[in-house]
Amino acid sequence: MDMGRESRWEKDAMAVEIVFALVTAAVLAGVIFAVAWTLTLALDLSGSTEKGVLAGGALLGAMAGVWRLVRVLLRFDEQRRMGH
Repeated sequence: MDMGRESRWEKDAMAVEIVFALVTAAVLAGVIFAVAWTLTLALDLSGSTEKGVLAGGALLGAMAGVWRLVRVLLRFDEQRRMGH
């Protein structure tokens, strides 16, 4: 048995964790953008103000999504290195 290679179970666990990280990051980004969109509708914003709020919501959502993705994958790697 090769000690340097990952088992099939470890590869499957990595794949599941990557998909989990991607899905939760996308959901978080979508929720943040939806809040910005709802805010523009609730306050009846229009023109450049509406575009600015939506752009800010998209940027904040993208940043939060990337943060979530990195956080989940780093936590998984840390647990994997500890042997959990």
